[in-house]
Amino acid sequence: MFEARTIIRHAGTVLVGQLAVMAFGVVDTLIAGQYSTSALAALSVGSAIYISIYVSLNGLITAMLPVWSELRGAGAHAALGKSVRQALYLCLSVIVLGTLALLFPDPWLKATGVPDNLQNDVRDYLQVLAIAVGPSLLFRMYSTLNQSLGMPLWVTVLQIMALGIKIPLSILFTLGGWGLEGQGVVGCAWATLVVNTWLMLMGIYFLRSQKVYQEFKIWQSMEAPNWKVLKEFLRLGIPAALSVLVEVTSFTMMALFISRQGMVASASHQIATSNATLLYMIPLALGIACSARVGYWLGANEARQAEKAAHTGLKLTLILALIFCTALALGKEAVAGLFSADTAVALAAATVLGWVAIHHLVDALQTVCVFILRCYRMTLLPLVIYSVILWGVGLWGAFVWAYQGIGPLHVRPEVSTFWAAGSFALCIVSLAFVALVLWAAKQRRL
Repeated sequence: MFEARTIIRHAGTVLVGQLAVMAFGVVDTLIAGQYSTSALAALSVGSAIYISIYVSLNGLITAMLPVWSELRGAGAHAALGKSVRQALYLCLSVIVLGTLALLFPDPWLKATGVPDNLQNDVRDYLQVLAIAVGPSLLFRMYSTLNQSLGMPLWVTVLQIMALGIKIPLSILFTLGGWGLEGQGVVGCAWATLVVNTWLMLMGIYFLRSQKVYQEFKIWQSMEAPNWKVLKEFLRLGIPAALSVLVEVTSFTMMALFISRQGMVASASHQIATSNATLLYMIPLALGIACSARVGYWLGANEARQAEKAAHTGLKLTLILALIFCTALALGKEAVAGLFSADTAVALAAATVLGWVAIHHLVDALQTVCVFILRCYRMTLLPLVIYSVILWGVGLWGAFVWAYQGIGPLHVRPEVSTFWAAGSFALCIVSLAFVALVLWAAKQRRL
């Protein structure tokens, strides 16, 4: 019972902050939809590319969470601070990769057949976000450190405050006002840049000024790169990042393939994506909390407690996923109506939201499992499973079914085709990952 309370308290605090961050995307969707349908369609494509790149690189940063949790559990505070300084080298390298990828998005646009009338807006949107990715990843590093220490409250407070800054800025830059001309979807990106920079500066200020960090001696002179430590980070982080890349692209690439169906399809998919992403914050918070607890107990050489924490996290995940997917399925028409004044878009979105409810149920389980498996240093096998099932069965299977047909499944160029295939693939992944968690925990205990 104690483990459940600890996980819920940690996850609840993380969830509030994550919801504030994900509300950035929801706010942008609502505001872009008020500007024009074409702006909403461009946001759908642009955000799909940005998320594919950013979240994958973010996987390298968050993969350090179990490492730092174990050091905390072992009481190695000075070693934890040194590890953070070494991780900064990795973070700066990741920032360079992310910036370059966003500055030159043409390979993504051409490979997926994004319509020409959307490409200029998408490029302008991503070029602004290329500047924003650095501050965002640095703040994510600060956030990951706090999660590993079991103290997510300050991060959450900053994220809530950031939402209060983001809303008026997105309205001002996108729709115009106070003498400023509306910039459409690019205005959403400028607002994001301002907010990410503020978050980074506040994270640095807290890290330097709060006494709770002093025992880790983080603010010492940077050592030269320790290639042994960095190699260990990469051994854990690269498969984790690639797994995130496969998972996210199997989801976001849908937007690029769906774009050829027209603006109504892209807009309805963007609404579905916003809701799915919002729901995803629940298992993400639980995964972070479970990872912190499992890693802590493994660092303290308490394998049975680590196993208990893993089991508790999975049970909580299943219960909450059932509650929220049922609520969405029952209220899909009302939810769709909130996101668009266009009747055709709202009707199309309501249909897709039914599949989003199923998608969330299976996505929640596999998300928490991935975080737990990282604590047991199991990252390569999940990557293989992701690649084969999510890309092969989910994304590619959906594309072929939608535009070419598969045997008795006739051509079905609809948004729901992609969500149905993706949900089926995630179901297979979830079953495999749950089995791996149970096996890994048992092996560590023996």
